[in-house]
Amino acid sequence: MKNKCKQRMLRKVLLRGLFGVPIGIALGYVITIGISCAVAGGYYAPCVPELMDRMGSEIGAVLMQTFCCAIMGAGFGAISYIWEIDHWSLLKQTGIYFVLTSVIMLPIAYITYWMEHTIRGVLIYFVIFAAIFAVIWIVEFLGRKYVVKRMNEKLRGDE
Repeated sequence: MKNKCKQRMLRKVLLRGLFGVPIGIALGYVITIGISCAVAGGYYAPCVPELMDRMGSEIGAVLMQTFCCAIMGAGFGAISYIWEIDHWSLLKQTGIYFVLTSVIMLPIAYITYWMEHTIRGVLIYFVIFAAIFAVIWIVEFLGRKYVVKRMNEKLRGDE
């Protein structure tokens, strides 16, 4: 019986990872739009110039960035299973999820030159990443708290 649970869990993790690939690629595309708005002076830049220089061509850079975004999406999708581990506290789920997403995101941001290649650049990127993570977490928490409140009201007949 325990083996079947592990198999189901592994299947969910793998499927989420697989479905995360196109989501990661789409997110990477959105990031390129953001970078273009910030630094490309009204033009679309499919990747930052430093990555093109490093890869030797624009297409090589775009392929590398797309591969990295696919890895990012797969990783984020796979580790989303953490939120279903009911015997873990919310603090443990959040901490482990944050660490794992950081381990995935920060190297990808470094490889794709989404951050400056300096200690300062890494620290700034990490702070921005942590802030975005915190905002998303708070919004999700408050949203779920509201849903639970509404469910409790329905169960009590308070509507």
